[in-house]
Amino acid sequence: MLRLETIICTFSVLSVAARAEFKARNCSEVREASIAKGFGFSHVPHQEIPGTHLRVCLQGNTCCTEEMEDRFGQQSKQDFENLVDEMSHTLRSTFVSRHKRFDEFFLELLENTERSLNDMFMRTYGKPYMQNAEVFENLFAELKRYYTGGNVNLEEMLNDFWSRLLERMFTLLNSQYVITEDYLECISKYTDQLKPFGDVPRKLKAQVTRAFIAARTFVQGLSVGREVAQRVSKVSSTPACIRAVTKMLYCPFCQSMPGVKPCKNYCLNVMKGCLANQADLDPEWNQYIDAMLLVAQRLEGPFNIESVMEPIDVKISEAIMIMQDNSAQVSYRVFQGCGQPKPAGITRSARGVSDVFNARFRPYSPEERPTTATGTSLDRLVVDIKEKLKDFKKFWSNLPEAMCVEDRVTAGNASEEECWNGHTKGRYFPEVQKDGLTNQVNNPEVGVDITRPDTLIRQQIMALRVMTNKLKNAYNGNDIYFQDSSKTEEASRMRGETSSSNLKKSRRFSL
Repeated sequence: MLRLETIICTFSVLSVAARAEFKARNCSEVREASIAKGFGFSHVPHQEIPGTHLRVCLQGNTCCTEEMEDRFGQQSKQDFENLVDEMSHTLRSTFVSRHKRFDEFFLELLENTERSLNDMFMRTYGKPYMQNAEVFENLFAELKRYYTGGNVNLEEMLNDFWSRLLERMFTLLNSQYVITEDYLECISKYTDQLKPFGDVPRKLKAQVTRAFIAARTFVQGLSVGREVAQRVSKVSSTPACIRAVTKMLYCPFCQSMPGVKPCKNYCLNVMKGCLANQADLDPEWNQYIDAMLLVAQRLEGPFNIESVMEPIDVKISEAIMIMQDNSAQVSYRVFQGCGQPKPAGITRSARGVSDVFNARFRPYSPEERPTTATGTSLDRLVVDIKEKLKDFKKFWSNLPEAMCVEDRVTAGNASEEECWNGHTKGRYFPEVQKDGLTNQVNNPEVGVDITRPDTLIRQQIMALRVMTNKLKNAYNGNDIYFQDSSKTEEASRMRGETSSSNLKKSRRFSL
């Protein structure tokens, strides 16, 4: 009797085992999961079949046909690239939007300042200003050209502005004389000695130069960050990467385990292999972010272009007042150095200084100041971008971790025994690799050729390196475009010829 019970018990255990084995071979769950994922396979086996046709997944008994594995590979490429795109979306959109906001702010600030100066000088100086308005129009045109990337030497351009203004004012204040072009050339030689506008030009030049260098370089920095982020996030995946992603995301289907998610460390090794070149961008990227933050500090402090440009009309008018007050002394010293000019006719000599500048300078009241550019302030814009930039440090080396977050891709740390390890459901034992191309030599999941860095990534590294150098120069108040000492003499000569030509053109002006 005992022997019969043992036989019955053994038969029952075998029956349970047989039923369990039969359930494991059933592919109905794979079929349902495939439909839910949107795969339109022409055929999904009802039960497991030999997997000798498989090239990525395990070749034992499988629920996958060759068509299914191929389709999984195509989907893996799309999934990976979509995930990179999704994870970098905030980075890319931030650089796009902040570049647009800063650019619009600076351009509108320039327009508001020019409009404010024009309105103020029209009211204050009237006809003499209108007759010489192009001197000021050229100033703002050159400032805008510099900001938008033109090859303008700010210091020389500002020196030219004050020289032209001196010539125009000297001619107006000495309208009883005939002032020729040759005489104006002579006047320009004495500008530094005369200091007809007091200390205003020197102070304004220092402020405008530093502020515009910082503003232009910062906006260029945002543009470079935008371009790098867009290009790096669109890098196409390698065949080895797609094989690894397919094995990680879809080979569980073939093992009749479509609901089992990858182990986190397994995912990290796959992503570190796939994103090895992107991780190599990180050291240069972090230096670039640090340099952007340094220039942002300058924009908040002594290089604040908003605080420099808004009162520029007042400062230039102050310089004109100084010239008016010292006109007799300035004229006397010019006459000593350049000789006495020929008297004009009776009509011109009858015009005195009071006819030329018949209105004294009246500062605007606060309510008449121009509205803030783009409805915000530079301080608010800078505070906002500084917070964002700090968040983006180490972005590219942190990307694998961000992509392998729990519930998005992996089972998370809480399910180490219940996750897909690339072969079956269970713990993943290989060590997680470090970041970067050279550290992938022993990556167990992705075959990475460490001798062939991605060309596009290397180009972006160089772009960041160049931009970081510009930012560091801007932080120190230097314009990198005029730092090459080997070209200074030739560049100065060429600019001198251009400036002389421009000055002669500006002098062809009749009062």
